[in-house]
Amino acid sequence: MRRLTVPALCLGLVVAVPASAQTTIESLGLTVSGSAALLTDYTFRGISQTDTKPALQAGIDIEHETGLYVAGFGSNVDFGDANLELDAMFGYRFSLAGIKFDLGGIYYAYPGANEGGLNYNFFEVAAKAAYEIGPATLRAAFHWSPEFQFESGNGYYVEGGVDLKLPFAFVLAGRLGYQWIDKNDRFGLRDFANWSIVLSRELFGFTFAIGYYDTNIRKSDCPKGIGGSNVCEARAIASVSKTF
Repeated sequence: MRRLTVPALCLGLVVAVPASAQTTIESLGLTVSGSAALLTDYTFRGISQTDTKPALQAGIDIEHETGLYVAGFGSNVDFGDANLELDAMFGYRFSLAGIKFDLGGIYYAYPGANEGGLNYNFFEVAAKAAYEIGPATLRAAFHWSPEFQFESGNGYYVEGGVDLKLPFAFVLAGRLGYQWIDKNDRFGLRDFANWSIVLSRELFGFTFAIGYYDTNIRKSDCPKGIGGSNVCEARAIASVSKTF
């Protein structure tokens, strides 16, 4: 698989880890939180980044009391000659009229990956919003890259979803997104939709999750992974994560 990857989005674990595990440095007005996760597959926007194999991920988030933040994320990957993804994020979080906003940027880096002179690294601007109504949290996101991966021009991604609190502390999360790419031939994939549904629960300080992920990409259009695996097809993914 050479020209196909849709990388992680801002600490993009399979499940949303709880925000309660964090450290506050009052003298500096900072809140520091970290996360670690083990997944049976690392998929984002419906496409496997690890050739359908397991992934180990870690992230850190440092937020000032003003709402400004910086964050980092790392994961193993397996496509082309890339085997590591390191992301850097920054932005501003605030609330307005009961809506929580997150405006910022994400730089995706793949150290040492340069197969055929392709530029794996790229930058995205991201805008996210969340609104809580009783047991449900509505979510929306928009991402734009002025030069998407492999220099494929403008890239746009929109996503909507809901997190629903269920009895016995379970959480059911659904997402529906769509990716537009300016130069599809250079990226190696046409514009596509993706969706997922994930059931999670916190237990003994860990968050356990099982989810279903799929895209509308035809099997014949999806580049094959190593050994002929189809990295775009429907799959179930299990994960365990912890915040600290």
